[in-house]
Amino acid sequence: MDRIILMMIIGLAEGIVVGTALVAFLTILDIVPRLAQLTGTGDRCLFFEYSITLGAVLGTLATFLEWNIVTPIFLVVIVGLLMGVFVGMLAAALTEVLNVLPILSKRLGLQGELSRLVTAMVFGKVMGSLFYWLVPGLW
Repeated sequence: MDRIILMMIIGLAEGIVVGTALVAFLTILDIVPRLAQLTGTGDRCLFFEYSITLGAVLGTLATFLEWNIVTPIFLVVIVGLLMGVFVGMLAAALTEVLNVLPILSKRLGLQGELSRLVTAMVFGKVMGSLFYWLVPGLW
């Protein structure tokens, strides 16, 4: 019984650390304000924040409680697209903060080809994701 309680405390502590790191990461990258600025919906920042929090909580519950939801394929595609947009925005924000693309293009001698570099990265990510999800046994 003591071992179970110890494992619960350790799991809770790990969850708090990961959650704190995620919030710090999103805060440093200014994901929500930038999203609101880009979409012209500055009055809905609170909605974006609640959506991110609710998504994290529901994702955690779905994982732990092993929820199985039968949905039509078009809904799965829409949810997958929205998840991909979020991850893409997160990666783009991190790339912007770290100034990775200008440095990479300079090192590769592609200063005038930055748009092609970004396009190649996007297509590479899309192809990698399709390969992962469509090839049986990878996930």
